[in-house]
Amino acid sequence: MAQLISDRRDMDFVLHEQLKVSDLCKHSRFSDLNKKAIDMIITEAGQLAVKEILPTMKIGDEEGVEFNKGTVTIPEAYHRAYRLFREGEWVAMTKDLDWGGQRLPHIIAMASHEFFVGANCSFMIYPGLTQSVGTLIELYGSDDQKNLYLKNLYTGKWCGTMLLTEPQAGSDVGALTTTAAKNPDGTYSISGSKIFISSGEHDLTDNIVHPVLARIEGAPAGTKGISLFLVPKYRVNDDGSLGEFNDVVCTGIEKKMGIHGNATCSLTLGGNGECRGTLLGEENKGMRAMFRMMNEARLLVGLQGFSFATTAYMYAVNYARERVQGKHLLQMRDPDAPSVPIIEHPDIRRILLTMKAYVEGMRSLLYYVSFLTDLILVTDDPEEKATYQGMIDVLIPIAKGYVTDRAFEVCNHGLQIYGGYGYTKDYPMEQLVRDSRITMIYEGTNGIQAMDLLGRKLGLNNGKAVMDLMSEVQKTVAEAKAVPKLDDLAKAVEVAVNKLGETALHMGAKAMSEDILVAFAHAYPFMEISGDVVMAWMLLWRAVIAANALNGGAQKKDKSYYEGQIKSAEFFIHTILPVTIGKMNAVLDSNPAAIEISDVSFGG
Repeated sequence: MAQLISDRRDMDFVLHEQLKVSDLCKHSRFSDLNKKAIDMIITEAGQLAVKEILPTMKIGDEEGVEFNKGTVTIPEAYHRAYRLFREGEWVAMTKDLDWGGQRLPHIIAMASHEFFVGANCSFMIYPGLTQSVGTLIELYGSDDQKNLYLKNLYTGKWCGTMLLTEPQAGSDVGALTTTAAKNPDGTYSISGSKIFISSGEHDLTDNIVHPVLARIEGAPAGTKGISLFLVPKYRVNDDGSLGEFNDVVCTGIEKKMGIHGNATCSLTLGGNGECRGTLLGEENKGMRAMFRMMNEARLLVGLQGFSFATTAYMYAVNYARERVQGKHLLQMRDPDAPSVPIIEHPDIRRILLTMKAYVEGMRSLLYYVSFLTDLILVTDDPEEKATYQGMIDVLIPIAKGYVTDRAFEVCNHGLQIYGGYGYTKDYPMEQLVRDSRITMIYEGTNGIQAMDLLGRKLGLNNGKAVMDLMSEVQKTVAEAKAVPKLDDLAKAVEVAVNKLGETALHMGAKAMSEDILVAFAHAYPFMEISGDVVMAWMLLWRAVIAANALNGGAQKKDKSYYEGQIKSAEFFIHTILPVTIGKMNAVLDSNPAAIEISDVSFGG
């Protein structure tokens, strides 16, 4: 049953053969781990996901959440699943033992959460941001804030959220109007309204901790004058007990296309003048702190999108093997020929291989970003830390923006495999399509991710971060050239990465010139081509490992898997990457039509 969520064989390949995660155990931070323990942890995660969380997916979709006079009730089935999730100490796997975590590598948490999110994303959104809230408190909080909040968050006793968006501001955070007035006791009176708050109100935990962006009276306009505050649903007394209600009122929930089991709330803070918050970090430095949380959150959203995709792929493969319809193409004229499983049909195989290539490439990318986070933790070399962080920063908009785009596409392909049945509620595909669509929007729309890649990440550290990343790609290309059967794939990827470098220089120059609007009109296709090259890199990397394993006498049970890795790379690099080259040419041409067209010419 677990294979209907994720491909454990492929997870193990990325962990142990591609990234060699057990090498982390050589460092003191993770010295109490070994391969056996790592595998046991992921197995336990898979069992909890399949046995307890997966059954709540359809229930959550059908029952949804209920709003009644400021209170929100979530599906009853979620309560048992959450209790077991807490008991297993899965909420904050990477955090220190003293605060209720397991002190595990980030990549192990990523693999475990692939199972959890694939089982039921709307359920996992409730604890999803809780660790990120704790990270903010660890980095910027006072000792009192840490003692009051961290263990309660990391053990899942309380949940956390993120309050950024306002009705009039949307993605323009600098236009927020929520205010904070300092009180004599050092707290702040918070007043304002926030919308689209995932898990903003619910009955799953006793308290909900909201990091809130607000402007202190007299602070500068725009993002420079924004501060960050901790605002709990119930005030927390000095002894850690819960105090009075903190005037954080849910005024409604959204009726959404998908993720019905999660409450997306509108919240009013201080409607009765009784909302109190404590400053988290320094005054007017809230955006810097929140960006740290958003990096984690955006990687989480990338994982959400990917988890929908891998689940859709596993369902589609199994359905294609079982669904018998139509004769084999080579036997179409034989009246006595039997019908065959649809996986025998060429177009179905094309769709499945498209899904397979993207799912495998996305898994490697997301695991790689998590692995870089772990490498930062185990090295003492400041230059190495900076290099790893730079590559993470460049990859985050791709891991969120590109991955969720392609993940939605994979879910659509999965529905197509099912045909008319996929469009019905009798099968899970239509829910996966609906649920996955939000990942392209929240935590910064994918257009914003593209702008981030072009406007911030391309020139990061004077371009060093991008060059470091391209250097890693070139290392893989060199390794692939040493494998005779991969030489043509290596050369194709080399051409693509060199042309990406040319395109990046072109885009960077335009973004710094009077053609800035034209540059940003092409930011999105630039993100797409960057993502395609990263996918090609990941798949080529996999193919090198697979080819070497086959040449080294792989076990019989693994041969078809390794051969499949080479076919994934071959398909992507020969079928999809040429289209990417065409997109690069279009970006280099930088046609200004989108900027030059008049508003009236759009019609309507």
